[in-house]
Amino acid sequence: MLAIGAHGTSIRTSSTCTALLRELEQIWNDIGETEVEKDRMLMELERECLEVYRRKVDEAANTKARFHQTVAAKEAELATLMAALGEHDIHSPIKMEKRSASLKQKLASITPLVEELKKKKDERLKQFEDVKTQIEKISGEIFGFHSVNNALSSTAVEDEHDLSLRRLNEYQTHLRTLQKEKSDRLQKVLQCVNEVHSLCSVLGLDFGQTVGDVHPSLHGTQVEQSTNISNSTLEGLEQAILKLKIERKTRIQKLKDVVSKLFELWNLMDSSKEERNCFMKITSIVGTSESEITERGVLSTEMIEKASAQVDRLAKLKASRMKELVFKKRSELEEICKLTHTEPDTSTTAEKASALIDSGLVDPSELLANIEAQIIKAKDEALSRKEVTDRIDKWFAACEEENWLDEYNQDDNRYCAGRGAHINLKRAERARITISKIPAMVDNLINKTLAWEDEKKTHFLYDGVRLVSILDDYKLARQQKEEDKRRHRDLKKMQDLLLNQKEAMYGSKPSPRKNNSFRKTNSYRANGNGSMPPTPRRNSLSGGTTSELLTPRSYSGRQNGYFKEMRRLSTAPLNFVAISKEDTMSYASLCGSEPDSPPQV
Repeated sequence: MLAIGAHGTSIRTSSTCTALLRELEQIWNDIGETEVEKDRMLMELERECLEVYRRKVDEAANTKARFHQTVAAKEAELATLMAALGEHDIHSPIKMEKRSASLKQKLASITPLVEELKKKKDERLKQFEDVKTQIEKISGEIFGFHSVNNALSSTAVEDEHDLSLRRLNEYQTHLRTLQKEKSDRLQKVLQCVNEVHSLCSVLGLDFGQTVGDVHPSLHGTQVEQSTNISNSTLEGLEQAILKLKIERKTRIQKLKDVVSKLFELWNLMDSSKEERNCFMKITSIVGTSESEITERGVLSTEMIEKASAQVDRLAKLKASRMKELVFKKRSELEEICKLTHTEPDTSTTAEKASALIDSGLVDPSELLANIEAQIIKAKDEALSRKEVTDRIDKWFAACEEENWLDEYNQDDNRYCAGRGAHINLKRAERARITISKIPAMVDNLINKTLAWEDEKKTHFLYDGVRLVSILDDYKLARQQKEEDKRRHRDLKKMQDLLLNQKEAMYGSKPSPRKNNSFRKTNSYRANGNGSMPPTPRRNSLSGGTTSELLTPRSYSGRQNGYFKEMRRLSTAPLNFVAISKEDTMSYASLCGSEPDSPPQV
């Protein structure tokens, strides 16, 4: 169709030219131009027509070249955009159109695609810019803005040539990683800040100044300023925490030393509870771990200075009352030794201590420390002697029961019906059982004492006398008492036999009146409310002789001078009071024994 159109155009052009040539020849004929002139003018006309055609052809060729250049540029731009955006699915349709389409058609088909890809590129660039901006911001917070700007400037050119979704996804993945790291760092920074706040609170330090020295954003005074989470900030916080912990440890040790002195002075000075309660806040840290000390201001310099001032005040007061404290500690030592039946050190008696302090030969503090060391030693010794002293107490109790039973057996009215008589009978039965265990009790006590002496490599002294010697003397005295009782029973049997022989020879005589001259007050009777009777005192008969084995100490105090006089008392003769025959028979009828059987002990 284009060919037909071009042919029709050439026919119309040639017919028009022929008509014009005829008209021109007619004009030349009318003018009378020669044939030579006509040929020359026709040649000029032909040359001018050729120049016009050539000019038009050149213009058309230039136009075609420009179209080719434009199409090529568009195709190159399209290829660049497709490569940058990673679009490969629209390239094949363009190749199909290339083969048959004209340049204008090609240009018309490529231009919309290029414009569309340009818009897409702009949108993609905006997405990249948003992601990169966030990455730059977070990276700057983490690593510092200077290093991040240098890194981003080196990668900006590369990012212009790669705007694919794959590259965008990589940036987004990197952004999410940085966001997570920022969240972790922010959490760590907050933990460090909270720890710094807790330590500053305990130490009484300015929290704002402490974290402000690390980074101003940590104090939170400016709302628009975000919290810095860079490596330098974390390192600064860790260093601050380390310094605060070292300071806390130093102050705790210092305060513990002060509190230790404070407790020592309180105990020495007998400080009141109200005075001690004023420092309860700091005394509570003794025995507490560092992590458990969280009370506000408990380790502040003001609190330590307050405690130190109290120590200085008590130390001055202590110096003025040192002699009184020495006497008090000496009394405490003597009381402990009295309770444990040991002998206190004679080098620190009240008289000697007073003389040493007044003369200035001894420092009162050293003397007091010496007495305190003696108190500790006495307490340790009391603890090591406890097992033996407990057995001694049981032995004393058994001896007291034995003395009570002796007094009870000497009472002629012990079987009379009366208030509390049944209680005394029950106690007498229990006393007999206890007394029967005394020999084994003494032997066990001797063995235990000897074992203690072997372990400690020293004698077990009781009120200054060796306990084994006391127990040996007691055993001898007890054996002597049993021998005297046996002789007394033999003598009584002999007297009864002689009396029976006299009665058989001369007839019976009225029984003499019972001799009640040695009858004594019933001190073992039950009291008004029926409780157990009190422990009787030792009774002396017939000019200094005793009717029972003396106990080492009384039931109430148990601190008489028996141990110091045991050897003398253990050898004293025993004089038993004669019991009338009627009393013997009445006792036998109640207890179920023969009249001539020995009395129970």
